[in-house]
Amino acid sequence: METLLNLVLVRFGVIVGGLVVLALLIFAVALTLKRRGRLDDVRRYADPAVRAGLRAAARRFDERGRRGASGARRRDDWR
Repeated sequence: METLLNLVLVRFGVIVGGLVVLALLIFAVALTLKRRGRLDDVRRYADPAVRAGLRAAARRFDERGRRGASGARRRDDWR
């Protein structure tokens, strides 16, 4: 049992460590873009993609709510 808990803890540590490294990388890129004066350009290009992604996520979330707790789809719900 102790070995299993150690593996879970190590896995959690690796995931959290990866997220911290990713956050630091994104921060460094944003800081570099801001210093070069290109952050506004990146925001202008990224805004439509982010909005489309949020709309898609909202649609998926709404579809899950309509299907119910079982998650089973009826044949006529497939698109």
